[in-house]
Amino acid sequence: MKEKVDVLLTTYNTHIPYLKEQINSILNQTYKDINLLISDDDSEQKEVIKTLEEYKKKDSRIKLYKQEKNIGYIKNFEFLLKKSKAPYIMFSDHDDIWYKDKIEKSITKLKKENVDMVYCNANQINEKGEIVKRNYFKYKNVPKIKGRNNCLAISRCIGIACSQIITKSVKEKMLPFTEKVMAHDWLAAFVANESKGIDYIEEPLFGYRLHNTNIFGGRSLAQNLDKWKKEYGKSIESYQKYRNEKVIDKAYLEGAEMCLQYAEVEEDKKYLQDLIEYYKDLKKTKCVNFKLGKYNYFLSGKNLLKKEIKEIVIFHFPILGYIRFLLN
Repeated sequence: MKEKVDVLLTTYNTHIPYLKEQINSILNQTYKDINLLISDDDSEQKEVIKTLEEYKKKDSRIKLYKQEKNIGYIKNFEFLLKKSKAPYIMFSDHDDIWYKDKIEKSITKLKKENVDMVYCNANQINEKGEIVKRNYFKYKNVPKIKGRNNCLAISRCIGIACSQIITKSVKEKMLPFTEKVMAHDWLAAFVANESKGIDYIEEPLFGYRLHNTNIFGGRSLAQNLDKWKKEYGKSIESYQKYRNEKVIDKAYLEGAEMCLQYAEVEEDKKYLQDLIEYYKDLKKTKCVNFKLGKYNYFLSGKNLLKKEIKEIVIFHFPILGYIRFLLN
């Protein structure tokens, strides 16, 4: 008998066709020994609950939970992690499409390499399910991590949640979430990195959907800048606010502060404290910050060249970043 895998899926006012495609792709996996744990975050659209209840009646592997009030996607995933009993856990978005062997290849890799987390590549798809970008690793310059004690699994988010499989031991170290938890996927990778380690699968194993209602959705920097300008304008104050709050704080500093609360290895604690000070120093920079050696120490790595160029401009040469902001 194969070991059970719990797939955790949260929903909130989900577009029904996307939801059906995703649930079908999970239930039709080649690896059958799964539970699909679904928690709806108090959707206002009654059709979402109706659809989920219909699926629950058709497949006994589905466990459905309904939140009495909206708690947000992070707390909703924490809720499902607490419900999970299986030795292996996977996170699922509500609008992607998993290829039929995603679970089987993920768990096989995890066991073969004897690690606590594996993350896989993806193809980016549009509203119609058509591939618009092949190789998410290359498109988004995703770090490629093998083994344990890798500094990039501390300073960066390694693998989006819907690409990950983790062990029960990682889950137990993640719970309960502290007030600093801002990304459960980043936290999972950090915990795994301090334990038995991480590995990745180069092959795309699912379609990661990009559409107008995505919260994150794999948007490029250019897309994010364009969206910000339309809302807040093109002034240098607007750009500085974007740089400090949406980039340095949300994508870097808050992640480091979260990891510090979970760190068990003394070297990691010291590394994180220095990393946090580096980010705080960057936020004070108006024109140029010449401490490029710190960037290389904290954030450089394999498969990251294009991302590094963009980050160096934003972090250390904000005046150039503002010019790009204007020209975008």
